[in-house]
Amino acid sequence: MKKILKNGFYLLFPLIIGGIVSLLIANSIDYNELIKPPLTPPSILFPIAWTIIYLLMGISFYLLNTKYKDDITYESIIYYIQLFINAMWSIIFFLLKWRFISCIWILLLDIFVIYMIYLFYRKCKISAYLNTFYLLWILFATYLTIGIFILN
Repeated sequence: MKKILKNGFYLLFPLIIGGIVSLLIANSIDYNELIKPPLTPPSILFPIAWTIIYLLMGISFYLLNTKYKDDITYESIIYYIQLFINAMWSIIFFLLKWRFISCIWILLLDIFVIYMIYLFYRKCKISAYLNTFYLLWILFATYLTIGIFILN
C-alpha cells in the first residue's frame, strides 16, 4: 500500500500543484483583456495542454524514480525546483500581475527545465523525452509572456 501511495504521489503531484495554482489564480486571470502577440492560441487550449504536460511530467519522474530511486537526489531537487518555479509563474503573472518579473521568471523556468531534461537524459532517456512537449510549450509561453509584456 505504501508503494502504491508513493508511486501515485510521483504521478499526480504535478497535477495537484497545477490544480492548486489554478484555484488560487482563477479570479485574477485577465488573459482575454490583454493585447496578445501573433500566434496566441485560444485560452481553452491552455488547461488541456497543461493537463497533458503535468501528466507527462509525473510519468517521467515516476519512471526515473522506479529505475534509479536511490541515485537521483540531485535530479529530484532540480525537478521540484522547476515545478516550484512553474507554479510561481502563474501567481506572478496572473495574481500579482508583475508582467516584467514574469518575463524574467519564465526565462529562469526555461533554464531549469532544459537542465532537468539534461539530467534526466543521463539517467533515463524516456524520462527526458517525456518532457520534450513541456519544454516546447514553455518556450512558446516565453514568447507569449514577453510579447504580452511589450504589448501591454
